[in-house]
Amino acid sequence: MAQLAPIATLVGTGASLYGTVRQGQAQAAQAKAQQQQEAASLSARQQQLAAAQQAEARGRQDQLDRTVASTRARLAASGVSPDQGSAAAITEGLRQDAAEAAASSSESYAARMASGRSSLLNGDGSLTTWLRAGNSFGGAIRSLLD
Repeated sequence: MAQLAPIATLVGTGASLYGTVRQGQAQAAQAKAQQQQEAASLSARQQQLAAAQQAEARGRQDQLDRTVASTRARLAASGVSPDQGSAAAITEGLRQDAAEAAASSSESYAARMASGRSSLLNGDGSLTTWLRAGNSFGGAIRSLLD
């Protein structure tokens, strides 16, 4: 009977090791599925941000076109040539303001896109699983040797 004890311990250790490996495989599969879901979610968010950025840029351009046309029409109605002198400076100033707003919006867009990226420090957990399995196996071997 005493001779069966080490064999029973070895069988128990093998079953424990098998269970740990299977658990590790399940965790790895779950981590991979979660990573794929996060990638899909990030891609969808980036597409939404890009569409919003394009719509905002179109809206800014339309607003600029309307403002410049309105300003030119008012200046022309008062008898001032809208393409020369201070009238031209006004329309150029409007264009510069719009360009600065677009640059600011582009920086904000780039920051929003960058913030959606996941951290490079987030691992998939597979190394941890193998370390646990090795630790469990090492403990089983030590108990057999004692």
